[in-house]
Amino acid sequence: MEQSGFSKHDHSACQSGGLAAAEARCAKEGLQLTPVRRRVLEILFEAHRAMGAYEILDRLSAEGLGSQPPVAYRALDFLVTNGFAHKIERANAFVACSHLSHEHIPVFLICRDCKAVAEGQAELEAGNLARVARETGFQIERTVTEAEGLCPNCQNGDTV
Repeated sequence: MEQSGFSKHDHSACQSGGLAAAEARCAKEGLQLTPVRRRVLEILFEAHRAMGAYEILDRLSAEGLGSQPPVAYRALDFLVTNGFAHKIERANAFVACSHLSHEHIPVFLICRDCKAVAEGQAELEAGNLARVARETGFQIERTVTEAEGLCPNCQNGDTV
């Protein structure tokens, strides 16, 4: 499973690469990456952790981009619907997608201490869930896999 989120990396390259991939997909698919949607995606890339809608709204409000909850929720809905961000069900929060270049089944590793989120990729066809679905004739349309624990930094007492 390839993962991102806990390892040290060039964060500015991560952010700019993610935004460039989102912009390219929007141009290719005729999607509108409005200033508010773009800023919400930037905020998620900057954070590298799960963020709640109201935390995002506070940032938008401070920047003069809107202060009403629908502003954040509409932007997040667009980003999640189009695969630019994911909802972390366990925390009712959101993260930027780490794998914008291709379709994938995300797996989230969530640090219970620093709230960092690493996104990996699962292969549904080879897993137990796929086997059970095949055996019962069920067609899986969406899965969410989340695991909570301690990231390497928090295990070692490092600060992120």
